[in-house]
Amino acid sequence: MNRLLVFASGVLVLTGGPACAANTQFWNLTKDKIVSLQISPAGKANWGQNQTDNDPDHSVDPDERLKITGTPAGTYDVRFTDARGRTCTVANVVIDSGKIFSIDEAQLSKCSK
Repeated sequence: MNRLLVFASGVLVLTGGPACAANTQFWNLTKDKIVSLQISPAGKANWGQNQTDNDPDHSVDPDERLKITGTPAGTYDVRFTDARGRTCTVANVVIDSGKIFSIDEAQLSKCSK
């Protein structure tokens, strides 16, 4: 029994635990390059780190995917700025650990320049 507990604990440490966002990705389905992308718990406006820092050129081209870090599974608001200077917020985006979530032009109703 103790060996099983030690093994299970080791697996959780190695995988980052059940809330780890390992391999979670954002897929940019908008028509513009995104130069800043932040995530907040839904309705909180508590914006986290700029996720584009996870990309070598610090941006996400159209149809490109971006690794998301530090974000456990849940429902979030996503705010981004694109290369044209447009800032958009998309509310209530479901992010599942290890899966891909996307934003497309049809979802962009709250944008400003």
